Amino acid sequence: MPPSSAAAAASASASASASATATNVFEIGKYRTMLQTVEADICTAKSKLPIPPPKPLLVGMPCEAGEFPLLVFLHGYLLYNSFYSQLLQHIASHGFIVVAPQLYTVAGADATGDIKSTAATTKWLSEGLQNVLPPNVRPNLRKLGLAGHSRGGKAAFALALEKAETSLNFSALIGIDPVDGMDKGKQTHPPVLTYVPRSFELDMAVMVIGTGLGEMKKNPLLPACAPKGVNHEDFFNECRAPACYFVAKDYGHLDMLDDDTPGIRGKTTYCLCKNGESREPMRRFVAGNVVAFMKAYLLDDNSDLMAIIDRRETAPVELRNIEFLGSNLKRE
Repeated sequence: MPPSSAAAAASASASASASATATNVFEIGKYRTMLQTVEADICTAKSKLPIPPPKPLLVGMPCEAGEFPLLVFLHGYLLYNSFYSQLLQHIASHGFIVVAPQLYTVAGADATGDIKSTAATTKWLSEGLQNVLPPNVRPNLRKLGLAGHSRGGKAAFALALEKAETSLNFSALIGIDPVDGMDKGKQTHPPVLTYVPRSFELDMAVMVIGTGLGEMKKNPLLPACAPKGVNHEDFFNECRAPACYFVAKDYGHLDMLDDDTPGIRGKTTYCLCKNGESREPMRRFVAGNVVAFMKAYLLDDNSDLMAIIDRRETAPVELRNIEFLGSNLKRE
């Protein structure tokens, strides 16, 4: 992990205090949280861990004792996992452990390595995760979700579609503005989209979150960050029930990142994609949706998800689309 990433993670490790008046998933939850950086050590003889992870990790967790469901979160193309520290802490504050591997620092167009690295990280969870957590914080590996942003969303879908083997079973899949390449017909390897409606054979619930500005160019010289033909709309069109779909109207492809993304790479996140006025509302929206979806399909509590779908819970962003492919969830 680059020094700037480690520094950002260290500075973000301060506890996120839960507000006593926070009553919905779009606000910080009741748990105080911390972030833990975990380095992968190629030379295992020098590792401080009995079983080091295959990739560097950023782990968000509640500080309080308990057993918590788990979410594996995959970063976007050429981004650092530390750029999502505020998002990870928001999710963790509602009672989840979030494991975000740094899949690479430099990569080409082929996402095969991302998928294999995610599969290896998933295998490591049952062998080594408890060693990096406080003794009183325990992961419930029977309640496991998988999420990814941008190219990480593509990798998450690919893994769920069994393009690589995993040793644990996911029950929830979340694509956050997923992207499958530059354009229809220009998908990066391995292609995920088939352009056959409802063709994804996924043994899990799925949520797709899209951005209204992601398909727009920042300027005529740059490509759109989430081009039509390979973006959130196309991913959702191939999902089967149970699945839900939300599109934030006036926000862009990178608006769920931290407010401060340091370094040259961090500064470019404000330059490459068309952005909304502020990242904070979109970040809260994404975090809240992830929490509501995980509670519904991992904890059998559908109240928050149904409130968002039925628009009884006021979202921090204006929504262009809400779609829900029915399941056995009951409205309260």
